[in-house]
Amino acid sequence: MDIRPGDILTMKKNHPCGANEMYVIRSGMDFRLRCVKCSREFLVPRNKIEKNIRSVKHPEEG
Repeated sequence: MDIRPGDILTMKKNHPCGANEMYVIRSGMDFRLRCVKCSREFLVPRNKIEKNIRSVKHPEEG
């Protein structure tokens, strides 16, 4: 799966604040994500994130 910093991930499950969109700050063996609604940052292993992604928006695509 091609996920780069700057992408917006739409997740299957919501964050506790109610948003389901996450901004990718860093990608690698684990992801540093920021919630779009509440700006909370967290670190999650790649295998947990990849199975919970619904869609990926790349910023250069519009």
